[in-house]
Order: sequence, then structure tokens, then C-alpha cells
Amino acid sequence: MSEFYDRMAATALRLITQYGQAVTLRDVQPGEYDPDNPEGAEVILEQIAQGILLDFTGFEFQADTLIVRGDKKLKIAALGLDWKPKPMITAEIQGNTWTVINVKEVNPAGTPLIYELQVRS
Repeated sequence: MSEFYDRMAATALRLITQYGQAVTLRDVQPGEYDPDNPEGAEVILEQIAQGILLDFTGFEFQADTLIVRGDKKLKIAALGLDWKPKPMITAEIQGNTWTVINVKEVNPAGTPLIYELQVRS
């Protein structure tokens, strides 16, 4: 069964690459404490993902959710990512920076296919 989902993950990546765009995911983490530099050095993790930026539908706004006007849905392919996206990282798309609010993983049978991110500018 895993081979089937591995092929589905490859297909998702191929289609999102073909019809989507490159997205830079950036996770800024605080560095270790340094008494000589109390502000500390940040550790920045970056990776390029393939994604499709979409609007939320009216139905999604009607449900009791945390979606606010201006939020977008970013679907990214899971295959080939070095790390999973998480809330409070940023996604740079066509020169615009979006903050990830929520992450939903489509993961049948333990194989991540795509991540659906709620992003806010």
C-alpha cells in the first residue's frame, strides 16, 4: 500500500510544480544564549517548496473557524521537503511574505502527500 501513496506523493509534486510556483518557507529560531551577545544569534532554516496559493471559499468562512478576511490557502507538495511546515513560520510567494497560521497534513496511511497551510499577510 505504501508504494501506491509514494506514487501519489510524486504525482502531487509533479502537478503542483507544473501548475503552481516556488515558495520559500522560512523558520527563524532563537539561537543559543551567548553572554557576549544578549540578543542572541538567530538560526534561519529555509527550504524551497512547490505550492499553489488559493482563496478560501465562502463555505469555509461560514464555519466557525479562525479564518479572517485576506487569509489564503497555500497547498504545498510534501515530497522532497526537509522539514514539515508549522505555524508561525513564513512563506514567501512572489515577493510577498505570509505568516503560517495553521497547518493541515494530508497523510493517508502514513505518507504525507500535501500540506494545506492557512497563511496571512
